[in-house]
Amino acid sequence: MMSEPMAVGRGGGCRYERKMIEGQEKPKGKSKESIPTVDERETRAVLVAVVRDSQDPATAVEYLDELEFLAETANIKSVKRFTQRLPQPLSKIYVGPGKLQEIAEWCKENEIDIAIFDDELSPAQTRNIEQAMPCKVMDRTRLILDIFMARAQTAYAKTQVELAQNEYMLPRLAGLWTHLERQRGGTGTRGGAGEREIETDRRIVRNRISKLKEDLKKIDRQMAVQRSNRGQMVRVALVGYTNVGKSTLMNLLSKSEVFAENKLFATLDTTVRKVVFDNLPFLMSDTVGFIRKLPTELIESFKSTLDEVREADLLLHVVDISHPGFEDQIAVVKQTLADIGAGDKPTFLVFNKIDAYTYTPKEEDDLTPMTKENLSLDDLKKSWIAKANTPCIFISAREKLGVDKLRSDLYGMVREIHAGRYPFNNFLY
Repeated sequence: MMSEPMAVGRGGGCRYERKMIEGQEKPKGKSKESIPTVDERETRAVLVAVVRDSQDPATAVEYLDELEFLAETANIKSVKRFTQRLPQPLSKIYVGPGKLQEIAEWCKENEIDIAIFDDELSPAQTRNIEQAMPCKVMDRTRLILDIFMARAQTAYAKTQVELAQNEYMLPRLAGLWTHLERQRGGTGTRGGAGEREIETDRRIVRNRISKLKEDLKKIDRQMAVQRSNRGQMVRVALVGYTNVGKSTLMNLLSKSEVFAENKLFATLDTTVRKVVFDNLPFLMSDTVGFIRKLPTELIESFKSTLDEVREADLLLHVVDISHPGFEDQIAVVKQTLADIGAGDKPTFLVFNKIDAYTYTPKEEDDLTPMTKENLSLDDLKKSWIAKANTPCIFISAREKLGVDKLRSDLYGMVREIHAGRYPFNNFLY
């Protein structure tokens, strides 16, 4: 399995590097191009981000907080942040030359292991930054892919993540064999072994991608049969941003033991459980959480997993109301649902973690406009109930607050769907 696509040295050892490209051998020791995975020791990192001119600085801080949480999930310790305000990231080195030099010098002085960039770097950006940096370079996409690979438990999830990794790796193969470009094949030839090695590597990766896609098709057919065997039972899917408490709520409602942890992407594999409320059975599924800037490779690879969402009759959109940017997270989830063709599903908004909600009341002599941070939980409830186009409820899954009301509301929604599907079975209710 090719879980270390970037870990290939530029200096000799061609035969050994070939084994790594083919996934037969893992790297020994560290090189400038190797990137630590989540299985290695905790490493020290700096975070780098560009704040767009049109972007609110508070939003940029929130993005970096999320990136730091991602790093923590990958057992990487963030020690410093670097930001620069630009209209857009530079196409060659992401940040300005002076800022890149500043980052490189600080990393060298403080013996930093890795620099993590908050956006996906192009292959050209990655190569140019690596030449200037004294440490390893990783972008947000690669960090998420590594977390997914470490968290994947089933063969299905591992296959999906490996496919995403290979698709991420393919355009970045150029430059891995630069030490061979100086070799010449013979009279009248401009290329040589270097160019042929790159083409060979690309063919290996493309063949691997094709095989993984075929494997996924087989598993998809098996899962489609499993879904068809469930009959016409009402299906409810838990969706939401990562780390909002979906798995905790799943355990509470279905009385199951789905793995739940206060880390990003604790759940990758879709879990389906049968739930019965007052003799009314239905299926509930817990799905992978969404996140800002979710790599396109992962969206494509996990589309089959998200079939549970597309085929659901009702979505429970779980929201962490204690998060300062929960409204942005709602927008991210809605956009992702639209991208996978599930944007028009009936949805029930579940605002979770009310026990962790905090606010700053305004002083009487404070004449500044009221903001979301000044609203009490009761005020926030009134505002959302008034403006939400979908039904909503406020709960705490951990403290079991509002759960009885959630069960009652969910029962009514499932009953309505069930009655429409089986109009002659109303005696069950």
